[in-house]
Amino acid sequence: MIGRSLSLAVPLMLLAVTAEAQRFPAVEADHYARCMDEARQKPAAAFENANAWRIAGGGHPAEHCADVALIGLGRYADAGQRLEALADAMSKGPTELRAEVLGQAGQSWLLAGDPARAGAALTAAIALTPDDADLLTDRAEAFAGEKKYREAIADLDRAVALDAKRVDALVFRASAHRALAEYDLARRDVDAALRLVPNAPDALLERGNIRSLTGDGAGARKDWERVVQVAPNSAAESAAKANLAKPDGAPSAPPPAAETAPAKKKKQ
Repeated sequence: MIGRSLSLAVPLMLLAVTAEAQRFPAVEADHYARCMDEARQKPAAAFENANAWRIAGGGHPAEHCADVALIGLGRYADAGQRLEALADAMSKGPTELRAEVLGQAGQSWLLAGDPARAGAALTAAIALTPDDADLLTDRAEAFAGEKKYREAIADLDRAVALDAKRVDALVFRASAHRALAEYDLARRDVDAALRLVPNAPDALLERGNIRSLTGDGAGARKDWERVVQVAPNSAAESAAKANLAKPDGAPSAPPPAAETAPAKKKKQ
């Protein structure tokens, strides 16, 4: 699939100074930005500092920073629950910020292995910002995690229509078509991705998977060997090596599914 069985290494883009922070004096906005940066770099320290700031009256920004730090600590379900609660508490806040928080909740639930809960959070986010390609791509992952490949493709169609250069959405859509044995459509998408980024490891991995399933074993091995060359120490490399190690050279995931999630570009 695309989604969770893609071994979801989704880079969670953390908000820096947003509309919420800009309501505060400059010192508070700076505090928020520093806290969110620390949540990326040192989540344990950020969680403690954010909680202290919240107790001191830091409000939603402090809570948001603490919640994001939980993601860095691997406490994905806790982060998902708290981010959903924060979005509810921000009912009068800026629409885009609430959508961002719900989107992060959705990503947290994907990392926690709960695509249904992720899909619900992401659907709520998309209701607020319907033309957000990031959210649509994330919800496609959630749909694919439940084997709802048609729904995933519909979201990815919208994401690609919004931004035709999204390599991640093209590769995700290719793997969804592959899961449905629609190999011509899958190959169309992965070839488009590789025209944009010729050495994109996830696209090479996916093309190898498609080639293997359509009888081109030599081409598949070539793609997987290229992944090993261009993406050492990555999830894509691990999947490619697993495929290369199999006597029949078949993709190592039943049902047909992409093995790794490409890094997404996110709004700052």
